[in-house]
Amino acid sequence: MITRTVSKNPRTTRGDLVNDLQRAGTKVTKATISNTLRRQGLKSCSARRVPLLKSVHVQARLKFPREHLDDPEVDWENVIWSDETKIELFGKNSTRCVWRRKNAELHPKNTIPTVKHGGGNIMLWGCFSAKGPGRLIRVKERMNGAMYREILSDNLLPSARALKMKRGWVFQHDNDPKHTARATKEWLRKKHFKVLEWPSQSPDLNPIENLWRELKVRVAQRQPQNITALEEICMEEWAKIPATDRPRCEALPTLRAAVDFLPILSIPVAFDTVHAVAVSTGNSDRNLQ
Repeated sequence: MITRTVSKNPRTTRGDLVNDLQRAGTKVTKATISNTLRRQGLKSCSARRVPLLKSVHVQARLKFPREHLDDPEVDWENVIWSDETKIELFGKNSTRCVWRRKNAELHPKNTIPTVKHGGGNIMLWGCFSAKGPGRLIRVKERMNGAMYREILSDNLLPSARALKMKRGWVFQHDNDPKHTARATKEWLRKKHFKVLEWPSQSPDLNPIENLWRELKVRVAQRQPQNITALEEICMEEWAKIPATDRPRCEALPTLRAAVDFLPILSIPVAFDTVHAVAVSTGNSDRNLQ
């Protein structure tokens, strides 16, 4: 019952399960529930935030994996992935657990300094491939189409050269209006850049999101105290990221699973969070299954 219930509704709490089982005549503790779920390979995690998709977005996301199901891995290794991200000075990435004694929560060692509105932030543009990170730059002004094309002009080709991309490499960016503007498309065409067609509302499909998460964790651990230090630490930590880390480029093979397990259209979905949960039926205590 336990595994079956959380498989149907992952947001079920341990308290809910305790109450349900008590009504069914079985007395269990929250610890027993946790142990039972862990044995089934399930653990409590924060729900990943993903775009709320309309029917047209789901169809586009389904079309994308179907078109690329048979692409060999070597093709994905020849893609340069790009994106922009915002990093806050004192944001949620700075949250960490501490070991402390009772009533010692306000000791300086057990606190994280915060200021209103996060204390400022910086916007970054970066790119990477299976061979490692490309260039990372700070975007100091509000980006428009002209600025975006300037960023690509100054950083995309140098990144491709530094990463020693093979001839015919492909560039990926999302469907931000600056990226899809007629002037940007024309600029890319004149430069003879091949662009990967990308489904709308699909930032979670871009493996660079894994890189952004790692960068933000690394930066938070350094605890920058001002914007200048934040930028410097971002650049330093980006440069330290290993040249080759295949797991970051393995988001695309999960598209095979997406074709089989795409939920109904009204539900927010993310291809990299599609999972099949196997429910064990071998336990003699059916209430704990």
